[in-house]
Amino acid sequence: MSILVFAEIQDGKVKKSSLEAVSYAKQMNAGTIHAVALGNADNSALAELAKYGANQIHHSAAFTTFDSTTYAAAIAEAANACGAKWVIISNTYTGKSVAPRVAVRLKAAIASGVVSIPEASGSNWVVRKSCFSGKGFANISLNSDVRVLALTPNSFSLTEAAGAGEIVALNPASVENKTTSVEIKRVTGKIPLTEAELVVSGGRGMKGPENWGMIEELAQVLGAATACSKPVSDMHWRTHEEHVGQTGITIKPNLYIATGISGAIQHLAGVSSSKVIVAINKDPEAPFFKIADYGIVGDAFEVLPQLIEAAKKFKSQAN
Repeated sequence: MSILVFAEIQDGKVKKSSLEAVSYAKQMNAGTIHAVALGNADNSALAELAKYGANQIHHSAAFTTFDSTTYAAAIAEAANACGAKWVIISNTYTGKSVAPRVAVRLKAAIASGVVSIPEASGSNWVVRKSCFSGKGFANISLNSDVRVLALTPNSFSLTEAAGAGEIVALNPASVENKTTSVEIKRVTGKIPLTEAELVVSGGRGMKGPENWGMIEELAQVLGAATACSKPVSDMHWRTHEEHVGQTGITIKPNLYIATGISGAIQHLAGVSSSKVIVAINKDPEAPFFKIADYGIVGDAFEVLPQLIEAAKKFKSQAN
């Protein structure tokens, strides 16, 4: 039995979430692991997939612009060619638009937001997915011959388990895009929030955009991404691409530091799946403290400088 993993390429490199998907496939112990990579990437970048278990990597550089229809067609074609019974896709923005289309082409069952390894249950397979904005879980039974799983990013650790990593050319039947891209604007020099393992976030308690230097400095010292609450982005203190919450970006980092954010239910819905949450607020009754693993009651303008110095000292000692 074979497994096919869709590996997303960005700026010539394989995205971390796709490496997680390959590592996940390896943990399934279900047979030969194939990966399909669409876009410009050299062999050294594709070799990252082999590090986590990919036996064969099907690559086509003909895809210069993302188009969900043509991507889905190529992935489904690769799945049929290698006889894949499982297709693993990361539940990123790209994955969310591709996975359902792949499932339709393969006449496959699909589960999105998956957070567990499949378990056999009679003739079916059962996986767990998050639901209700991360507040609950549902067990999904898949009873089709081919199954498509869209994994929640940052839900599975990267475990090295070298595969053969043979790179073969993929020549799909058609790569004609039905979507014309006029302009692509991509933020550079920042860690994407959806892939960040550490996130430092600020709210209205920061009092204004001129005070964001402390948030950025702490993030830089920790190697973290920066984020903000909805009121902050609405007031244009920070860009909307940093807004995390139910109406913004849903994240699942290993560490989420919330500074000056009271913890409205809409915000908590987007960050509550974080593995460790640290809340900093001068209001001891702030809702965030009810779900935080660690809470600091104090003025952010007094706490943040101390955290920055402590982080710098820790890093210097570690080096």
